[in-house]
Amino acid sequence: MAASSCFPLAARCSFLLMGALVLALSYGAQGHGGAGVGLSSSFYDDSCPGVHDIVRRVIQRARVVDARIPASLIRLHFHDCFVQGCDGSLLLDNDLPAIMTEKEVPANDRSARGFEVVDDIKRALENACPGIVSCADILALASEISVKMAGGPRWSVPLGRRDGTTTNIESANNLPSPFDSLETIQEKFRNLGLDDTDLVALQGAHTFGRAQCQFTQQNCSAGQDEETLVNLDTVTPDVFDNKYYGNLLRGHAPLPSDQVMLSDDHAVTTTAPIVHRFSVSQKDFFKNFATSMVKMGNLSPLTGRAGEIRNNCRRVNKKAY
Repeated sequence: MAASSCFPLAARCSFLLMGALVLALSYGAQGHGGAGVGLSSSFYDDSCPGVHDIVRRVIQRARVVDARIPASLIRLHFHDCFVQGCDGSLLLDNDLPAIMTEKEVPANDRSARGFEVVDDIKRALENACPGIVSCADILALASEISVKMAGGPRWSVPLGRRDGTTTNIESANNLPSPFDSLETIQEKFRNLGLDDTDLVALQGAHTFGRAQCQFTQQNCSAGQDEETLVNLDTVTPDVFDNKYYGNLLRGHAPLPSDQVMLSDDHAVTTTAPIVHRFSVSQKDFFKNFATSMVKMGNLSPLTGRAGEIRNNCRRVNKKAY
């Protein structure tokens, strides 16, 4: 998460960096790396230089047909990273008995979406540079591009993740819920090394997109289907801005887990001051959102020889014998 800096004392600094690199490569080869170990925004510069443009074009086409796609893609990245790190495990379909999909846990079932767009991105990348770009990196890139397309901040996305070959249903069942108390949400974020600023900033992704009415504070109207969609931001539902925080201040956040960041007694000294800050400064929100997205995207990536580069994001590669 944090970047290292070297000041003059070049020989000593060079020695320390060399040692750190050896350790990082060794650890990354064995399994889930630490916070962003082995990741770099220039990772595909030589092996797939057009990766950003390819991902952008596919999302742009999908967005014309479905305005919800940018918000849906960033949610996939969030729900992937919060379960055993950013390894693309959420994208795997059932392949019993080896793989039980995370798509059917309560937090994802009939609500996580955008998988077909990820498939389209993967196909386009496989045509351009076969076997190079991981599905986990597709989610990270798609999130940044989606936010930028909707008017939000841009950031440099660390790349080089590899894809996992397992899912984790127990962890997926513990994803943050729209009905969690503030203390429960804070604990879930803290367990991943994310603090209150990260929490308030990342919840700000609810400034665009939709939710099913069954998950909202008002619930569904009489006779309304529980999957009826409600705008998360009633003012600018398809624009990434800071109006979400103004909605919180007026008590108009549809999701209970959003409103508790202001209304809960525990919020007064923790999340509420941050909500107020972001409500008056979109620049402050954008800066912190970008920082927190990088921090979240660096959760336990697979690097080096760990994992694989899936040929199809929905399936683990078949091993050749």
